[in-house]
Amino acid sequence: MTELDKMTAGVLYNCDAPEYQASWRHAALASAKFNQTSPLEDRETAVKAMKELMPNASEQALVIPPFYCDHGWPIHLAERVFINRNCEFLDSGGIYIGKHTMLGPGCKLLTPNHPIDYMQRREPVETGYAIHIGEDCWLGGNVTVCPGVTIGNRVIVAAGSVVTKDVPDDVMVAGNPAVIKKSLK
Repeated sequence: MTELDKMTAGVLYNCDAPEYQASWRHAALASAKFNQTSPLEDRETAVKAMKELMPNASEQALVIPPFYCDHGWPIHLAERVFINRNCEFLDSGGIYIGKHTMLGPGCKLLTPNHPIDYMQRREPVETGYAIHIGEDCWLGGNVTVCPGVTIGNRVIVAAGSVVTKDVPDDVMVAGNPAVIKKSLK
């Protein structure tokens, strides 16, 4: 199992491994290129740059630069996903976003988790836990989603919330940590 395989499998991996560093460098260069595009003015160039950065993103997804990520390829964006400016995806564990979901500006999806033991934290190791966001969701501005969280379908996450635990379908959550405020059914 390579370090990149471990990374997406949710097991401890080495961040100093050559294949990890190559993936990270590719994303840094590809995101710099993508961030120079204007998807509202030159959609074709922007989609090409987005696909170079995030090959698993639908061409029907719209990501507004600037956008930041660690690797790009573990990000899966379905059709009609909208990602507003200044979003940051630390994507080592994988990020999956369903159709028609919208993220406001400044959202952070964070999949890496560092060891609890301080001596182990001194080593270049971490674990990535996937984030799953369902269809037809709306995350307000500056929402943070923590490692391993699954957000159901048709969920609204209020601006500024920090989502630390799974969220069921058809609810609105808010706060730090985010809690259910009301049912949307």
